[in-house]
Amino acid sequence: MGKELVEPDWPPLGDDEVSEVLGGWGTADSADQPVVAWRSPRPMSAAALVRLGGVTVFLKRHHVLVRNPAQLAAEHAFAAHLRRRGQPVPLVLHRANGQSVLRRGEFCYEVHQLAGGVDLYRDAVSWSPYTSRGHAFAAGRALAALHLAAADFPAPARPFAVLMSSCRLICAADPLAEADQLIGERPDLATYLAGRPWREDFTACLLPLIRRAAPLARTLPGQWGHGDWHPSNLTWTSAEATAQVSGIFDFGLANRTFAVHDLATALERGVVPWLDLDPAATGAGPADADLDAAAALLDGYQQVRPLTGIEAAALPRVLPVVHLEYALSEAGYFTHVTRSPADADLAYEYLFGHARWFGQPPGAALLEFLGQYLGRSLPPAGVVHDWSAGR
Repeated sequence: MGKELVEPDWPPLGDDEVSEVLGGWGTADSADQPVVAWRSPRPMSAAALVRLGGVTVFLKRHHVLVRNPAQLAAEHAFAAHLRRRGQPVPLVLHRANGQSVLRRGEFCYEVHQLAGGVDLYRDAVSWSPYTSRGHAFAAGRALAALHLAAADFPAPARPFAVLMSSCRLICAADPLAEADQLIGERPDLATYLAGRPWREDFTACLLPLIRRAAPLARTLPGQWGHGDWHPSNLTWTSAEATAQVSGIFDFGLANRTFAVHDLATALERGVVPWLDLDPAATGAGPADADLDAAAALLDGYQQVRPLTGIEAAALPRVLPVVHLEYALSEAGYFTHVTRSPADADLAYEYLFGHARWFGQPPGAALLEFLGQYLGRSLPPAGVVHDWSAGR
């Protein structure tokens, strides 16, 4: 939730736990003793890289209030579809019984093949920017390729849940009524929001932005997307500025939205330094978007999958509200799962503060830039900017 390290929400994976869990996956000879080589510092789940003899796997544990077996199975089905379409997604490993998820008590476990390439952003703070324009360009190309591969994945949208991406609010005929329904289904979240002027804030801050985005968003074909596209969910061919994307992982927020929604998420995650904002300033602050990184990401994307005219018009309208469902689901996580009112307050400011930022000079500058960029023609085929030099 910020730049400072915090205690994780969940205890780390223990050695005995790892041995017991991996026993049914057949990842290595039973004589091999698993060795935890690295534990993720991310606070909302417990994950580790585990060595078994000459094999290293990625093991992740979820509380069932966050992800249950059916939810994880949907993610795994999407990952398998992308692999069949040639995308560099690590293989989800299956147990001897054919299942990809193990439930033990209140927790679920999943195991993945190690992603290939260099995990350059592993230790970066969440939502850290790309370290080079070349990386942004490569990430744009990779996202476009993923969207082409995902276009025929037929699964319906996943139901709204904690820590979940969705486009229900911005495509609803009555967004406030839709928000009422989502909140009413979650008593702890409803109790928390009863002490905040959320309806007034929603009507004043969010509703005008939703109404601007919705007419175009509703016309765009639905499809699954990654849901959380940023550099720390990618691996790279090298540490150089010219590196390409080598692997794509973490589909925990994946859902059926539409391609521009996923592209807007990639821009929101990768070109705006949100952690520079003062949460108490209700969206005001010195955070200036990295316009060069935005241009590089869009150049890369459109080299592989050019936006249609409607998509180009929709992107600047969707961007200010692309975070709404995730922010609301995050508030649900902090009120129902971890029961942390202080973190719920930060999620509330995220919900409204990020939208307000787009009305401040830095946010308006980003939207104006996108309008100008998307309003001009693409360069001729094969002609691209050199984004390999510099930050």
